[in-house]
Amino acid sequence: MRLVFFGLSITSSWGNGHATTYRGLVRGLHRLGHQVVFFERDVEWYARHRDLPQPPHVELCLYSDWAEVQARALRAARECDAVVVGSYFPDAITVLDRLLGRSGPPIAFYDIDTPITLEKLRAGQCSYLRADQIPACDLYLSFTGGPVLIELEQTWGTRVVRPLYCACDESSYRALRRPSRPPVALSFLGTYAPDRQLKLERLLLEPARRLPQMQFRVAGSMFPDVAGWPPNLHYLPHLPPQDHPKFYATSRFTLNLTRQAMVEAGYSPSVRLFEAAAAATPILTDPWPGLGEFFQAGSEVLVTAQIQDVVEALTTLSPRDAENIGAAAQARVLAHHTCTQRAAELESYLHLAHRSPLTSGKLS
Repeated sequence: MRLVFFGLSITSSWGNGHATTYRGLVRGLHRLGHQVVFFERDVEWYARHRDLPQPPHVELCLYSDWAEVQARALRAARECDAVVVGSYFPDAITVLDRLLGRSGPPIAFYDIDTPITLEKLRAGQCSYLRADQIPACDLYLSFTGGPVLIELEQTWGTRVVRPLYCACDESSYRALRRPSRPPVALSFLGTYAPDRQLKLERLLLEPARRLPQMQFRVAGSMFPDVAGWPPNLHYLPHLPPQDHPKFYATSRFTLNLTRQAMVEAGYSPSVRLFEAAAAATPILTDPWPGLGEFFQAGSEVLVTAQIQDVVEALTTLSPRDAENIGAAAQARVLAHHTCTQRAAELESYLHLAHRSPLTSGKLS
């Protein structure tokens, strides 16, 4: 198949998790023999932090203004086998208006931010999707599963809705070797979010203060007031995806923190969760509904809600027990949550959307 994506970014992972997701999905689609064209608006903040300016296995179209690329984009969309429009894509509403309701290939909306999208839609403030466009799409792909899928169907009128969770790029992790004694006691990788900051304070910064003999590490953009962080905590303002495996491999434990909208919706695993598990790094995670659908608490991840939970894990859990937890999580991810598997799921969903009687695309 020849697929056309309209996405937030594939060239820059600065301040977003979309790029990692798109890169892995494109690799998986390439392994399955498909071709991908990717349209990305060339915005200043990503241009300054472009960590993959020429992504492999994809025909990239960077543009500065929709008017300059409209003819090319619409032609590519008409001539392909399926179109995928992603959340937070700046020109998503315009693209959907031009494509929906017309003959052509199936149109899928890929929501990498489903709980946030629904919040914005309820408030009438979503800049990349209108409520009336949802039932017109042939397929709605959601980063979030569980009850949200029912809401999308019953309240918002999705024609076909399926979960398409994030995943890890297995090729970056299968050959990874962890040192016998990782130098960093606990790490966190993620962009600053106000609704996640109190958890970071409680579950990483405060343990770092209580355990000054251990080393801690945080990587991610836009964190304020880092000058006041403990001296045994090393901060990296940006970490390109190709360095994520080493980041996790050199951590005894890593912390997974979930944004509030994702906690309330549940069933919203982050790409960082799967990456850390793929590295066989034991994960300390905040609790959220649906976690058990992806990992078994206690044997594959450790649920930590309080400071003392973290301190006890760092000071009392034996290296053998920690290693067993990391290995179990790694086995789960490599068996069920790789980019190749997600690409195969997308392939099957697009064929399902094509069989809808309201769709008149090229897939067969």
